[in-house]
Amino acid sequence: MKALSKYILVVLSGLSFACGKTEPQTQIPAKGQAVPVTLLSLKSGDFSTEIQASGTFSTQDETLLSFKVGGIVSQILVNEGDPIKPGQILASLDLTEIQAGLAQARLGYEKALRDQQRAERLFIDSVATLEQVQNAKTALEIAEQQLKASQFNLTYSQIRAPKAGFVLRKFVNPGQQVSSGAAVLQVNGAASGNWVLQVTVNDQNWSQIREGDPATLLPANSSMEIPGKVIRKSQATDPLTGTYWVEISPEKTKGLELATGMFGKAIIRPSLQSSGWEIPFGALLDAQGDEGFVYVTPDRKSAKRVAVKIGKISKSSVQIVSGLEDYQELIVSGSAYLTDGSIIQIQKP
Repeated sequence: MKALSKYILVVLSGLSFACGKTEPQTQIPAKGQAVPVTLLSLKSGDFSTEIQASGTFSTQDETLLSFKVGGIVSQILVNEGDPIKPGQILASLDLTEIQAGLAQARLGYEKALRDQQRAERLFIDSVATLEQVQNAKTALEIAEQQLKASQFNLTYSQIRAPKAGFVLRKFVNPGQQVSSGAAVLQVNGAASGNWVLQVTVNDQNWSQIREGDPATLLPANSSMEIPGKVIRKSQATDPLTGTYWVEISPEKTKGLELATGMFGKAIIRPSLQSSGWEIPFGALLDAQGDEGFVYVTPDRKSAKRVAVKIGKISKSSVQIVSGLEDYQELIVSGSAYLTDGSIIQIQKP
């Protein structure tokens, strides 16, 4: 029993000795005591970072098709997703009323033509006056234009495909009455390969992007990285989201199966470079939005708190756009113990 007690005492002594070897923790400097810091020389330069954004694919020629005149839909000859060819009939109205109007316009034209010819013969025989001949001629011209309008309405009582592509949406069905200009079908020209990826960016990224900037597209349904370029950007913010859109055109879409509304990502490389400073992430304090604070030393003896404007933020560094113009050295460690005017003790990194 005595041997067991001695063994326990030895183990406890060993544990106490091991605990005594723990690494000393950094002591918080007392008030008025110099704070140990490390410095970084500030050098301004130009930098450009990649902008990552996401959005959806679409074509530049999505079109809502409608009838020129109102009426009852007779036929819808396609369904959503169907491929279409240029000039293909996609839908038509019941032509009973339209053809009746055309026949009425043709009869009116024929009557006006007879009246005009009769007036000219009577004028030769000095029976009709010049005014009557002129009025008959005007009536003939009016009837001719009415006939052309009726023929035009008959032509556009059918919807034809403007180009090769696909049917995206079908808004009506046969037997439904539609008004003039009401959307019947939505189609695109996907067969011509005019795909774009429309992504959204914030105002800071928008100001750096220019038309023609290179980009890489990453469709959701493929592991391919497709080169492209920025072809257009919005000039007004979206009132609902507060963001701006940017359209990116891929250089090639061969081998890809794209659909309108498909999700995709883009990496944009702005050609416009910004000037400023790149500092370690840990040197930035109290960041809110695009503003924050850092500590600098103007005399290598004391710390000064300076407000800065923030650019891009990465995992290890921060881009500072303005605020450090008048300073040469930045405090990169020890900032947590500093206040404005604190005495510092410079240590080697």
